[in-house]
Amino acid sequence: MRIGVLTGGGDCPGLNAVIRAVVRKGIDAHGWDVIGYRSGWQGPMTGESKPLGLDSVEDILTRGGTILGSSRTNPYKADGGVEQIRATLAKDGVDALIAIGGEDTLGVAKRLTDDGIGVVGVPKTIDNDLGATDYTFGFDTAVHIATEAIDRLHTTAESHHRALVVEVMGRHAGWIALHSGLAGGASVILVPERQFSVPQVVEWVERRFEREYAPIIVVAEGALPEGGAEMLQSGEKDAFGHVRLGGIGTWLAEEIAQRTGKESRAVVLGHTQRGGTPTAYDRVLATRFGLNAVDAVADKDFGTMVALRGTDIVRVKLSEATAELKTVPAERYAEAEVFFG
Repeated sequence: MRIGVLTGGGDCPGLNAVIRAVVRKGIDAHGWDVIGYRSGWQGPMTGESKPLGLDSVEDILTRGGTILGSSRTNPYKADGGVEQIRATLAKDGVDALIAIGGEDTLGVAKRLTDDGIGVVGVPKTIDNDLGATDYTFGFDTAVHIATEAIDRLHTTAESHHRALVVEVMGRHAGWIALHSGLAGGASVILVPERQFSVPQVVEWVERRFEREYAPIIVVAEGALPEGGAEMLQSGEKDAFGHVRLGGIGTWLAEEIAQRTGKESRAVVLGHTQRGGTPTAYDRVLATRFGLNAVDAVADKDFGTMVALRGTDIVRVKLSEATAELKTVPAERYAEAEVFFG
């Protein structure tokens, strides 16, 4: 048997751990050949691939990013994209694909399965917003990086008696903001799930200054002021129709400065949250996902995604995993509100 593996969407720590697990178990346990397709769904469309042997994955466990490269290619938006994938797999003698990605990559995987191509999904997103799994790998590393930044920013904020607004990733789900804000002792946490009142934020900031502490405000990139529009960094859209967001942190810092008379600065963490060595938790979770994805292929259980439920790895339908985003529930946000101001 020959299987293909690809990584799609934004890169994140832990992708190489999945690839390593797939190759090791595919070869050692089943004697399969493994092919890595480059640059997400672009690889099986264009035939860009490389063989993956044991030597290929020997030293990649701790490396960030992905040795296969990634892209946001959508074969359903390209003329003849699906037919190209079908032709490539037939030419390469590939019997099944393991697709590692988020909602967009796995949405394509679901449609390809419906069109008769055998795909098993592995959930990947630093935003932790995929349904049907408790956690996705990459999230723990992103939170760790953001929390470390917040810890460092506390000291400079106190030294200069200024407010610091820390913008983290999170287009439609505020999990990174929530977890890093709680772990870092933020004075305010703002998430896309609830529009925020600028006067209320200012009140919390002033309350913090009155106690002679410098406030740290953590805001997800997709958070919105009441009655406001998404802060767009550009009008460009990717192949899945997503507009690149950014700018809410800078806008909010300026509002705070104008309304309080206090110095206020914005820090945008951006892609630093995606890079670097994965945490131990993400390495273990990604490895377990890879091992169980191979089991799903061996069982020909296509159209499924491996998922974490409690401490167990289970299989769920790709249709369930991509049905809706997992967002921060009101009760979880209420826990954080205790510490505002």
